[in-house]
Amino acid sequence: MPNSNDKSPTQRLRNAPRCQATAKGTGKRCKCTAVRGWRVCQVHGDGGGHRPGPSHPRWVHGGRSRDVTEARLLANLLARGLNSPFVIGGQIA
Repeated sequence: MPNSNDKSPTQRLRNAPRCQATAKGTGKRCKCTAVRGWRVCQVHGDGGGHRPGPSHPRWVHGGRSRDVTEARLLANLLARGLNSPFVIGGQIA
């Protein structure tokens, strides 16, 4: 009874797809095996991690979040009477 998985584990590891990431300094490619369904290894970003926001374990208050920063910029521009170098033709640049 032939088994489709009859290769040795060492041979399967040698034939596994490799990470596509390259080093900036040397230009050499990473030699780690790529994560299944991805072109890169776990070190170079396999798409894991938490979503930003209150569900993230390191989230504290959100006072520096993108939404708050944009709202603060808009409030400052309105308080200045839209006389700012960031406003071009009434639009925030």
